Amino acid sequence: MVDLFKSMIRAQYEASLRMLQHCIEKCPDSAWDAPVCNHAFCQSVFHTLFFTDAYLGPSVAAMGEQQFHKENPDFFRDYEELIDKKPEHLYDKPSIMRYLEHCRQKAEQVVGAETEASLAKAPCFDWHTFSRAELHVYNIRHIQHHVAQLSLRLRLNDQTDIQWVKSGWGK
Repeated sequence: MVDLFKSMIRAQYEASLRMLQHCIEKCPDSAWDAPVCNHAFCQSVFHTLFFTDAYLGPSVAAMGEQQFHKENPDFFRDYEELIDKKPEHLYDKPSIMRYLEHCRQKAEQVVGAETEASLAKAPCFDWHTFSRAELHVYNIRHIQHHVAQLSLRLRLNDQTDIQWVKSGWGK
């Protein structure tokens, strides 16, 4: 049963991240720094990837220890996503695309390494008390929540449709 769960979750991470990728790729340069709800389009994408990255890891503190974070200190700057304030930093598409690829690879590796015991444990995030298995579902819902906002903005502003991706990993 664990293998089935892992296969399903990996496929849905990939599908969600592919839909986010479509939003990034189809966003015109003129809309990249424009508002989507309370943040710029690029900030909304960064926020989505930041928490995807965080929830895939063992803790928020462990994020900075990842090679990708160490290699890109200017991209993460002061980790403003963890501060209760309106984001200030803007992000360029190439850097966002590299971060998306990092998250995609991390999802594949992390979910692939999960065990029945690890999925049953509570995650190390003070604001979540459910199991790690449920955190994966929550994480995918979070990605899709922001994909919905971004794709609606693209549709309203530019009549751009974002293709629905049913499943990932070759399906």
